[in-house]
Amino acid sequence: MAMNKGFRRFSLCLMVLVFLSLPVYAMGYVTGRAIDSVTQRPVSGAFVTMSSEMVQTDENGRFTLKGAGNKITVKAYGYMRAERTFTPSVFANSVEIRLKPFKPKALYLTFYGIGDRTLRESALRLIDETELNALVIDVKGDKGVITYKTSIPLASEIGAQKLIIVKDIRGLIKSLKERGIYTIARIVVFKDNTLGAARPDLTIRMQDGSVWRDRENLIWVDPFRKEVWDYNINIAVEAAQNGFDEIQFDYVRFPDKTGLKFSMPNTEGNRVEAITGFLTEARRRLAPYNVFLAADIFGYVAWNLNDTQIGQRIENLVSCVDYISLMLYPSGFQFGIPGYRNPVANPYKIVSLSLKKSQERTQIPSIRFRPWLQAFRDYAFDRRHFTGHEIREQIKAAEEFGSNGWMIWNPRNVYSPDGLKRKSTFSKDRAKANGSG
Repeated sequence: MAMNKGFRRFSLCLMVLVFLSLPVYAMGYVTGRAIDSVTQRPVSGAFVTMSSEMVQTDENGRFTLKGAGNKITVKAYGYMRAERTFTPSVFANSVEIRLKPFKPKALYLTFYGIGDRTLRESALRLIDETELNALVIDVKGDKGVITYKTSIPLASEIGAQKLIIVKDIRGLIKSLKERGIYTIARIVVFKDNTLGAARPDLTIRMQDGSVWRDRENLIWVDPFRKEVWDYNINIAVEAAQNGFDEIQFDYVRFPDKTGLKFSMPNTEGNRVEAITGFLTEARRRLAPYNVFLAADIFGYVAWNLNDTQIGQRIENLVSCVDYISLMLYPSGFQFGIPGYRNPVANPYKIVSLSLKKSQERTQIPSIRFRPWLQAFRDYAFDRRHFTGHEIREQIKAAEEFGSNGWMIWNPRNVYSPDGLKRKSTFSKDRAKANGSG
C-alpha cells in the first residue's frame, strides 16, 4: 500500500514536471471579444487569426482560438485592422479587441504619380485639407512594371524592375500611416505587357497563333495559367509584408474580345472558375497577413446575368474577397442602364442603381461594396468635364447606399478639392453624427 501511494505521488510529480516543461502557450487557448470602439457594441463576423488558425466572431462578438501563439490579428468589414499581443498562459487567455470604424475615401496615384514628388505632395495636401483619408497606389501598373524593389526572382528576370520609382516602400508606407492614411496596393493582374513580352508562352493568342495585343497595343497573359496566378499572388504577399492595409486586384478578368485562344476552352464556366479560383487562392495565401482583399469589377457586371464574357459573375465573387469595387464611371456605361440612357447626365443614378442592383443579386451588406467614381473628362458622350457637381453626386449615391467609402479615379493624377468636403466641415458633420456637436 505504501509502495502504491509512493508510486502515485511520483507519477503525479512527473506529470506536473512534464506539464511545466511545455511552452507556456502549448496547452492554453484564447477567448475574447471584438467590440466597436465608438459604440461599445459587439462586432459579429470579424475574422480573428492566431498563427495559422482563423475563426469568426459570433453574434456577441466572441471567439475562441486553440493552439500556440501570443498574438492575434483581427479584421472586420467597415473597420481598421487590429492586432493584440498577450502573455500566454497554460489556462485560458481572455482578450478584448476594440475595432475602429473606418470608411476609406481614396484617390488613386499611378505608377508615375506615386513616384513624382510634385504629384504625390499635391495628393497628400488634398488629403490633409479634405475628407480624403486613403490612397490607392500602383504596385504593379498597367504595363506590368513593379513600383519598388522586389525580391521576386521572376520580376527581375522579365524586366519588371527596369524602372524603380519608389526607393523605400516600407518607409513610404510608414510615413503614410503616421499621417493616418489607409493604404491600398493596386495590382494589375492579367494585363501584363512586361510578363507577356518576356514569356510569350504565357500569353493570350490570336487564332493564327500570334500574340494578341489590346487597343493600347499591350499584351495580356492567360488567366488559366497557374504560373501567372503565382506571380501575382507573390507580389500581393510582398505588398502585405511591406505594410499595405489592403490588396486590390485590377484587370482580374478576361479581355472583352472574342475569337482569342487560351490554354483552356474559352467557355463561361471555365472563365468564371479561373477568376474565382485565382481570387480564392489569393485569399488563402494572404490570410496570415490580416490584409483586406478587394477586386475591381467592370460596371456592367452589376447588371448582366452572365459573366459579361470576362469571367466576372458578381454572385461568384462575394466569397472570394472582402470588398467588391465596382468601377461605376458613368462614361463606362456606353449603353446606359434601364431608364437612364445618358449616364454622364445622371451620375447619381448610375452609382446608386448599380450598387442597389449588386446588393439585390448578392444579398451581402452594403458595407461590402466600395465603388470607383469618375473624376476625369467624359470620353463616350458629350466630353463634359467631371467637376465638383458630378463628383459630389457620385459620392452622395455611394454614401446613401452605405458603401465602405469610395475611390476617385483620374489617370492623370490631377485632383482638385471640388466636390470634396473640407476637413473643417467634415469634422463638424462627423461630430454631429456622433452626438457630440
